[in-house]
Amino acid sequence: MSDVAAPGLFDRAIRRLTAAWRDMAASVAEEDDSIEAQIRACLRSRGGEVSARNRAAKLARTYLGLDDAGKKNLLRTLAGFDSDPAAVAAAYAAVQSADDPAKRAVAQAELRRALEPPRLKLLTQFTTIPDGRKFLVDLRAFLLNTRKQDPLLAALDSDLRGLLAAWFDIGFLELHRIDWSSPAALLEKLVGYEAVHEIRSWRDLKNRLDSDRRCYAFFHPRMPTEPLIFVEVALVKGLAGSVQRLLDEKEPVLDPRAADTAIFYSISNCQRGLSGISFGNFLIKRVAEELSGEFRNLRTFATLSPIPGFRRWLDPKLAENEPGLLTEEETVGLRSVLPGEGPEVLAELLNRRGWFRDAAVVRVIEPVLVRLCARYLLIEANGKRARDPVAHFHLANGARIEQIHVCGDTSDKGVKESATLMVNYLYDLSKIEDWHEDYAGDGKRNASNAVRRLLANGQWAAVGGQSGRRRT
Repeated sequence: MSDVAAPGLFDRAIRRLTAAWRDMAASVAEEDDSIEAQIRACLRSRGGEVSARNRAAKLARTYLGLDDAGKKNLLRTLAGFDSDPAAVAAAYAAVQSADDPAKRAVAQAELRRALEPPRLKLLTQFTTIPDGRKFLVDLRAFLLNTRKQDPLLAALDSDLRGLLAAWFDIGFLELHRIDWSSPAALLEKLVGYEAVHEIRSWRDLKNRLDSDRRCYAFFHPRMPTEPLIFVEVALVKGLAGSVQRLLDEKEPVLDPRAADTAIFYSISNCQRGLSGISFGNFLIKRVAEELSGEFRNLRTFATLSPIPGFRRWLDPKLAENEPGLLTEEETVGLRSVLPGEGPEVLAELLNRRGWFRDAAVVRVIEPVLVRLCARYLLIEANGKRARDPVAHFHLANGARIEQIHVCGDTSDKGVKESATLMVNYLYDLSKIEDWHEDYAGDGKRNASNAVRRLLANGQWAAVGGQSGRRRT
């Protein structure tokens, strides 16, 4: 998922922020305008709250005016305003020497205060200036790109992430529907932030916001024009198995009252600086509840999801000719299309441009890919987690693996990452919590009987046809 908006949007946001802070910064006059001096002036808070806010605006404006090296230097300087080791040691000693619970509780409170670095105060001051929260979100986005090479910046990032997690708690967020009548600036951001299936044109966007489509986003009251995460939904009949058919602009529009299924086909995080702060699980559940209230005819809530790690897992196994990877029956089928060893043939076919347009190849390759994908989703793991990141996301949210589709995404990205496969993850509102506990507690991955039979039999079992944007 992309977390960076289009360059034009970012440039306009920078100009708006610097203009908003110019007058505030101009009211602050200091003899020493070095970065360290500006930080110290902010922390001293001389002159009351208005002066403190103006100094924070001046420092923020200074930061935005720097190149990447200058920004990193400013953040390193800020990171240096850490807890006083002597004060921490003294407070810890007081905790150790406390001889009764009441004294120990007081000493522990003092220790917590001593451990709190002064830089937290300045980070909090930034929230008092116009668009201050957006500034901090973007600042953390920069930190995420630089922290690995610098332990000081990693500590600063940890502080900032803790603050953002509290400020962007799900209880503060507002769910809003985005439609074709929404402000043009917001629609433009939707185009820039879409990360799963690129929005190619305004006509494409309008199609995704038609009457049988829904788009919802979470917003924070202090960032009302900036979506944090959004989900695109198609109202259809039956499970969809092809994203190209689902997004086909030529298909007739379905009366949403005739739909029985809501397909969540794209979820995009919009703010890189909020990475590690999860909204997606809450968003899907909230939207499912919203749609249930609007359309009583909806019976099924499911995704049409990519499998971004499938080829990364499969290609090395084919190259190494892993023993037992393919069944004898599958090998015979592949040889009917192309001579050679089974894994070599499969690898060559997958690398053949446009293989999914050849019906004979698809007929042979489909059962092999679907069975291998079932193994990848249900068995392959990182510890107790599903190896595929999208599978982990949905299983952790309480979904189950429902159907696997070949030729689900025939875009260049879909072919390269997942060999055109896509998956329906089913969200049963009555079982979400149980399925979540199964996965979170024991690592159990719930799946439909059809998908499980793929592994039980070691061969092809039908898991449903390739349905798409079927409209009437």
